[in-house]
Amino acid sequence: MEWSSRRSVFRMNGDKFRKFIKAPPRNYSMIVMFTALQPQRQCSVCRLANEEYQILANSWRYSSAFCNKLFFSKVDYDEGTDIFQQLNINSAPTFMHFPPKGRPKRADTFDLQRIGFAAEQLAKWIADRTDVHIRVFRPPNYSGTIALALLVSLVGGLLYLRRNNLEFIYNKTGWAMVSLCIVFAMTSGQMWNHIRGPPYAHKNPHNGQVSYIHGSSQVQFVAESHIILVLNAAITMGMVLLNEAATSKGDVGKRRIICLVGLGLVVFFFSFLLSIFRSKYHGYPYRENREYSLKLYK
Repeated sequence: MEWSSRRSVFRMNGDKFRKFIKAPPRNYSMIVMFTALQPQRQCSVCRLANEEYQILANSWRYSSAFCNKLFFSKVDYDEGTDIFQQLNINSAPTFMHFPPKGRPKRADTFDLQRIGFAAEQLAKWIADRTDVHIRVFRPPNYSGTIALALLVSLVGGLLYLRRNNLEFIYNKTGWAMVSLCIVFAMTSGQMWNHIRGPPYAHKNPHNGQVSYIHGSSQVQFVAESHIILVLNAAITMGMVLLNEAATSKGDVGKRRIICLVGLGLVVFFFSFLLSIFRSKYHGYPYRENREYSLKLYK
């Protein structure tokens, strides 16, 4: 409690971890973030997760329900390598709950890859494991308001400068491009990113390999949604070129080139998109499952 009065998240080394977390008896739960925040580790995900973790801990520390039943701490890899080895932790960040009695169960390890590390998601997990409900309070962020004000000012200024000629408002092509941008953003999973707060990518701490595509169909990285957006845009461009080649009345040779370019875009990028889908849905194309279902039906 004395530590919590000074800071909402306190750092643990090997000795403190064994004394205050591993050694019984305890009458409190401990949430521990295992991380690697040193600059030489180059773990950008760890820094983002640490910010969310700090928001959650501050929300608990300064809430009216704060008590001595739950505490937050973190262990840095460079300060507690032996702890990582003891618990067989091979990736960072990792969130674990250490209950007052007994050893941690499988559910006491937060499923970061599937859920993300947003403070609200961590709070739900903590409520499930400890029955302690934390209402997350975020510091005010005026960047969205400022961006909206700038956008409104920009549009208003443009309309004022073009007040004598507003025909561009009725430009179908312009509105079609705006609509396509919105569609690409939504179909690529940007709203899912906003809700779940996944990491941009994942860097393997052992070999340094960076993964931009998540292997599970239930989760995605931010970089993955950007890749899907570009692929969808390229496929759409190919379809537009194919339509242009079929409906225009220009030179036949030019139309043939446009047709070949459009066909190449569709075939190449749709194949790329399909390969990503296959890597995330490992049973695709479901041929064996369909044959098995037919046998059961017969």
